[in-house]
Amino acid sequence: MRAVWLREFGEPEVLAIGEAPDPVADAGRVVVDVEYANTTFVETQFRATGSGPFAADLPMVPGNGVGGIVAAVGPGVPDDLVGARVITSTGGHGGYAERAAADAASLFQVPADVPLDVAVALLADGRTATMMTRAAGIRAGERVLVEAAAGGVGTLIVQLAKAAGATVVAAAGGARKLAVAKELGADITVDYTEADWPGQVGDAVDVVFDGVGGDIGRAAFELLGRGGRMVSFGLASGTWTAIGEEDATARDVTLVRPTATQDELRAHTESALAEAAAGRLRPIIGQRFPLAKAADAHRAIQSRATIGKTLLAVR
Repeated sequence: MRAVWLREFGEPEVLAIGEAPDPVADAGRVVVDVEYANTTFVETQFRATGSGPFAADLPMVPGNGVGGIVAAVGPGVPDDLVGARVITSTGGHGGYAERAAADAASLFQVPADVPLDVAVALLADGRTATMMTRAAGIRAGERVLVEAAAGGVGTLIVQLAKAAGATVVAAAGGARKLAVAKELGADITVDYTEADWPGQVGDAVDVVFDGVGGDIGRAAFELLGRGGRMVSFGLASGTWTAIGEEDATARDVTLVRPTATQDELRAHTESALAEAAAGRLRPIIGQRFPLAKAADAHRAIQSRATIGKTLLAVR
């Protein structure tokens, strides 16, 4: 089968298409004929340095999330799963390939009304956005600031915050990204590449969803009113926002750090899929690259020019 190999850490061009052995469905596992593979900012960091949540044994086929059709099941897995449309995590390796193996327990069957690419776009980002918005405890009438509002997670948080009755301030870089946030329901949009962007937000905000970190995250923290909450979900700037508990306490701000069990994480993903099936949640798939162009997908993500989710179209 065709797969993307990572043989050394470095720039995107270290990702190279080649041949790999077909995976086997061992006990409790399945093999999926992959149609779409997820890509994330975390995966670009792993490719560059080997750091992150994945095992770094090279050479390897990277990729942590796929969607496709179950082609084979191992011992202990019901035969009727064969042919099912599913999305699943692969444990951090094997996703950038025409076939991938995964634990049967990690599968999510895709609702009939949800296209497979949409489901893959919700696999990681839908779980994260749902977990973050629930942890923040958004109340109707609150003002919510969403950074990286045109990103994969940010576009979903904008929608979920609006559904909770909040006034949403979307912060992103450039008119094209702000237009996407506006189309998704943001009430106010601000371009955080402009020096005076905090002044454009207006009144204090009740909740900040920090997807950028660094100086932008710090500026967003300063916009919180007393009793506000700050939830960090990304570091597009390259660093997390440096705010200590003492800083937060002095301003009567809560730094929300969501935690979840495996069962709770699964429930968050299932909730996102159900909302998509009901037409209430729509991921933005801004870029698609063929499997052989995985390096270009990573390059696009690193450029900060992408909108929404970036997928690899495998077939």
